[in-house]
Amino acid sequence: MVLYSKPEFCLCDGLKEKFQDASLLFSPHFLHDINLQVRDITSNLEWERACQFEIPMLTKILSDGTKETLPKISPRVRVEFIQKKIVAALSQ
Repeated sequence: MVLYSKPEFCLCDGLKEKFQDASLLFSPHFLHDINLQVRDITSNLEWERACQFEIPMLTKILSDGTKETLPKISPRVRVEFIQKKIVAALSQ
């Protein structure tokens, strides 16, 4: 999974923190399926153009290398809700 983000942006920081907390709720054998890459959109003009008004944006990298943008998740939601969204995204 990829989180498009930018530094010192409270919504991005909040979602990263909640994602990390949600991953701790998983059993150890499930954790190997979760790999979160955080991409700073300010470091890549293409990412910035595509995501500047959508961050934080969470995408899933499919087996064929294409990306699927996941529905927007508010960093204000409970950790258990984010955990359910992660499970749903990985099981598709």
